[in-house]
Amino acid sequence: MKLSSKSRYAVMALTDLAKFNTKDPVTLRDISLRQGISLVYLEQLFLKLKKNKIVKSIRGKKGGYILNRKASEVKISDILIAVDERIKTIGCSKQSKQGCNGRSSKCITHDFWEELEDHIHNFFKKKKLEDLINQTRFN
Repeated sequence: MKLSSKSRYAVMALTDLAKFNTKDPVTLRDISLRQGISLVYLEQLFLKLKKNKIVKSIRGKKGGYILNRKASEVKISDILIAVDERIKTIGCSKQSKQGCNGRSSKCITHDFWEELEDHIHNFFKKKKLEDLINQTRFN
């Protein structure tokens, strides 16, 4: 299983924002330079993050972005949902009576993959931006 660059960059950019947003808003240009993420790509991501009320934009000469909540309140799962990342380890929906293999019953390993998906979702729900800041070394 692999997360898209969209979700990885969103988490990376918000961790940077949380770390460097001590007093003033942080510009996407600064995040782009520090994290090596395209400015155009960041603009697209931050539109989604703003729409989902994870960040707030500040206009003006000293404008940029700030978190809408404390880093201790922003779950990684919130970020992934905001950028439309879906973690799927099974090919069918959990509520489906039909299996991923197109048969009327679920495949023999279905419950195993579903359990893995639940663990992954719970992991992202438990982790917050603050956790990433505390375990990350910045230069």
